[in-house]
Parts: sequence; C-alpha cells; structure tokens
Amino acid sequence: MKLIVAGATGFVGSEVVRQALRNPAVTSVAVIARKAFPVPANEDSSKLRSFVLNDWTSAYPEPLQEHIKGADACIWSLAVTPSQSRSMDFAEVTTICHDYTINGIQNMIKVVNKPFRFIYVSGILTERDQNKVLPYMGEYRHLRGRTENCLLDIAKEHSPNVQVTVTKPGAIDAPGVKETSDAMLKSLFSMFGYYPRVHVSELAAAMIDQCQNGITKDPLWSDELAELGKRVLKEEDYL
Repeated sequence: MKLIVAGATGFVGSEVVRQALRNPAVTSVAVIARKAFPVPANEDSSKLRSFVLNDWTSAYPEPLQEHIKGADACIWSLAVTPSQSRSMDFAEVTTICHDYTINGIQNMIKVVNKPFRFIYVSGILTERDQNKVLPYMGEYRHLRGRTENCLLDIAKEHSPNVQVTVTKPGAIDAPGVKETSDAMLKSLFSMFGYYPRVHVSELAAAMIDQCQNGITKDPLWSDELAELGKRVLKEEDYL
C-alpha cells in the first residue's frame, strides 16, 4: 500500500509516518508538507519520500503528481487546532483547514489508485450541522464540519472509487504531553459527559488499518479509534 501523509510535521502526522514506516503492509510513504520533513530517528526511512508544497490551493505541480501517483490512501492531518485558531485571522484558518484539504483530495483523485481511501483527522468538537447554534467557538467548529461534509460529498460523487471517513479524537495522549489546561476546551469536552482520550500511537495505527483493510464507518470516535489501535499495535510500537 502506498500511503500519502499530509501534515506529517505535526503531532499526529509525525506518528502516522513513524507507524507507517514500521508497518510491512505499507510499501511507500509519500509525505506532503509545508516545510522540510525530518526523518524519524531510529526508523528505516527507505520507503519514505517527502515533498515540500508552497501553494496548497492551486493545481498540484507535475512533480507532486508524480510523487503521489498510484497511492492507495491518504491520511490528512493538516489543520489549525482550536487553540491556535483563536490567535489567527479566520480567513487564514479557513484557507488552511478547508481550502487546502478540498483542493488536496480533488488533485489526488486524478492520479491515485481505485479505490482510494481518504482519512481526515478532525476532532470531537466539530459540527456538521451548519444550522446548529454553538455556544463556544461556533465559527471554527462549523468550519471543520463543512470540510467534513465536502469530503463526504466528494466521496459520494466518486463512489465507489473514493472512500472517506473522519476521525474525531478528543484529547490525544503521548509521552511528555500534559493534559490541556485550556479551560474553554475542558468545558467543551465536558458537554459529552466524559473526557474522551486516545493515545497518539493508537490513533495513527487505527487510521493506517482503515487505509489498509477498508473503512468501517464514519465518523470514528476516540473510544473506537483506541479499540482499533490496541487491536493492531504491539507494545513495542507505542511512542
């Protein structure tokens, strides 16, 4: 399986790459990033290739088309987090979270294999219902929900050749990562009646498994991702 990873320099994306390099079913890892991608330490990077893309809203250049050609799946983790979004111009947040993503899948489906599986990393707070009134961070949460809706519409239009699912993790655990002290995010999580958590290695492994063996459902929530990840991970493969 040839796997595209977008957003590989981030927290989730870098773990996806690390897990993919360890997975014998993944024969090639094609990274698309906004800056140079560092080779993971102590990992065999022989099947890793990376491409630095400067213009994410235009047609992909021919070298990038060759880079992703023949891919079987993509895990897209490139986005602006809720905390980051509060200090950014919302037009820029929209461009990164929505425009990059939709332009990406539209470019990919021209050159990839069929069926093509696209896994979008979103979050538990996103809202697909654009008419729902949201008391906190409504603009951001609706934006991420619109992106999910557009991806699913594209999959429906190109079915069965394009398949999409959205992962909706809550808090993501990893060694050295402290529990969030953001009071607003904690209050938002509390609306779900529990504080959903998933280890970053379980999240990455679960998404790779969906790419390899087929999408089981949409969306995939924290507890489901944790269960999938634990099923396929060995203890030594955890970050």
